[in-house]
Amino acid sequence: MKQGRKVWEPLPTLEERSNDGKTKREQTPREAHSSSAYDKADRVDPVSLIIDSNEDRLPDLVPIRHSRMLQSPFAFFRGAALIMAEDLSYTPNSGIYVQSCGDCHLMNFGGYATPERKQVFDINDFDETLSAPFEWDLKRLAASIVLAGRYRGFADKENKKAAFSAVKMYAEKMQKYATMHQLDIWYSRLDKKTILELFKSEEEFTKRFKLAASKAKRRTQENAFPKLSAMQDGKRKIVDEPPLIYHLPDNGELFEKAQVFFDGYLEHITDDKKALLRRFRLVDVAVKVVGVGSVGTRCYIALFMAEDDDPLILQFKEAKKSVLESYNPKTPYKNHGERIVNGQKLMQAVSDIFLGWTRSNEGRDFYVRQLRDMKASANIDNFTPGIYSNYALLCGWALAKSHAKSGMSPEIAGYVGKSDVFAEAIAGFAVGYADQTEKDYEALLIAAQNGRISVQAEV
Repeated sequence: MKQGRKVWEPLPTLEERSNDGKTKREQTPREAHSSSAYDKADRVDPVSLIIDSNEDRLPDLVPIRHSRMLQSPFAFFRGAALIMAEDLSYTPNSGIYVQSCGDCHLMNFGGYATPERKQVFDINDFDETLSAPFEWDLKRLAASIVLAGRYRGFADKENKKAAFSAVKMYAEKMQKYATMHQLDIWYSRLDKKTILELFKSEEEFTKRFKLAASKAKRRTQENAFPKLSAMQDGKRKIVDEPPLIYHLPDNGELFEKAQVFFDGYLEHITDDKKALLRRFRLVDVAVKVVGVGSVGTRCYIALFMAEDDDPLILQFKEAKKSVLESYNPKTPYKNHGERIVNGQKLMQAVSDIFLGWTRSNEGRDFYVRQLRDMKASANIDNFTPGIYSNYALLCGWALAKSHAKSGMSPEIAGYVGKSDVFAEAIAGFAVGYADQTEKDYEALLIAAQNGRISVQAEV
C-alpha cells in the first residue's frame, strides 16, 4: 500500500482539507453524479463481461454461477461488479480516493464477532477492495437498495427514498467523523448497543435485530462442527453436500498441497496466532461454493482439530485481481490475498484474528478467514418496508465509518456538504442504474435461452 507522507512532515489543517473537498465541486459538481454512461452507444456488452469474468474459474461451477445470477435482477447485480465498475469508469469523478470496498451492495454487510466476542455490524466482503473514488461505493450501495426494494415489490418512490436516506446518513456521519480525533475514528464501531440506541423508536426493526443477533451468537465453530463433519473410517471428515460442499477425486493430493499452503499462511500472521494455530492439526480439506459473484473461484474449507471436541474451521478463498483495477490505480501488493487482507483491516472496525494470506503451489493467491464466527447477514425475503429502510440507513452509516477510517473524512465532508444535493444526485443515479441492471439481466436471460451461456440449477 502506498505509504504517503512521512510522519514528521507538516499536516494540512482540517479546515484546509475540508476546503479542498469543497473546491473539488468546481471540477465535478455534486449534481453531476446523477448522470451515468450506461446509455452510451458503445457500451460494452454486459453478457460479454460476464463471460470474460468466468475466465479461469472452475468450469463445472460456472453454470451454477449463472443460475444464481438469473434468480432475479438483484441477484444478477450481486454477480455483476465488473459490469458496474466498467460503467462507473465513465461517470463524473469527485477526485477524492479512499480504500473502497469495490462490491458495496446490501448483502455484503452483516454482523460478526470481535475477538472479545462482541457482535458488530460492518462491511464483510472485500474481494474487490482497492483505492477508488469514494462515490463508487455509494453508487453501488444505492443501486442495490433500489433493486432490493423492487425485488420485494416496494414502490419505486419508497425505493428511491431509501437510497436517498442511506446516502444522507452517510453524509451526516461523515460530517461527524471529519471532526473526530483520529484514534476515536479508528476505534469507532457499530455494536449492538449503538445500533439499538439509533433505532430505539423503531420497534419492528429492533425486535428483528435482536432476534438476528441472538441467532448469530449460535453460529459458531462449535455449533457448525457436528453439521459439517462426521467420523468416517475412524477419521474425522468434512461431510459432502454436492454441489456446494464436496471432496475432489484427488483429495489426497489436495490435502498434501494444503499442508504446504498453510505453511505459507503461517509466515504472514503474527507470532501469537502462529502459536495458537500450531495447537491444531489439519485433518481434512474440501471444496465449498460461496456467494454469487464468487462462484467458480477456488474456495476451500479446512478442518483442524486440537482434540476430539476442539475444532477450528478455516476458509481459504481465491483472491483474483479486483474488478476496479482496470479503472483505478493498480494495487501495490504482489499478492491479491495481501491486497484483500490489508484493505479489510483498513476498512473494518475490527477483523477476524485468523485473517491472513498466502499463495498456492500453482501460484494462485488466497486469503484465509474463519468459516463462521457469529456471522449474520440480512434476509431480504423477510424485509418489510420499515426494516428495509432502516437497514439501508445502517449500511450507509457503516460505509461512512469505513471510508472515514481510511483517512479522507474532511475532504469527503467538504465535498458532499450538509445540503441534500449530493444525496439526491446519487439516489437519482441509483434508480437509473437499477433500470439498466434489469435490462442487463434480461440480456443474460436471453443468453441462457439461446445457449450462449450454460446454466445448472441447484438441487
